[in-house]
Amino acid sequence: MNTDDINLAYKIRHALNDNLDNLPAEVTDRLAAARAAALARKKADAPVRAKQQQRASFDLGALFSMQWVARAAVVAPLLLMAAGMVGVYQYEREQRAAELAELDAAVLSDDLPLTAYTDHGFNAYLAQQQQAQQQPQRAQ
Repeated sequence: MNTDDINLAYKIRHALNDNLDNLPAEVTDRLAAARAAALARKKADAPVRAKQQQRASFDLGALFSMQWVARAAVVAPLLLMAAGMVGVYQYEREQRAAELAELDAAVLSDDLPLTAYTDHGFNAYLAQQQQAQQQPQRAQ
């Protein structure tokens, strides 16, 4: 039965139930006979099989099932990407700390007075010094 047939059967049943008191006795007898015939032709209900309970044991097949492998195939690249991003962040942090330490060492070992560091032209001087140091390194 499709949904249209089921809907029609519900509508007919509802209409019959609403007008049951108004039906003549011979119609109700015929309906009772039709119901008895329909019930006689109905297939017997199939016995319901109870699911067999699984024993709680270690199942190696379930451990290596394809579903588990599929989930691991999704999670593993995400974990590797996260670990890579953490590694790059740590590397960049160490590089920045090394650059600042080098600059601090250069400032502390220099013979310039402290007022020279507050001069606006001092930043240009530092930039020139860094470029001069990087050019010989690039040539090597």
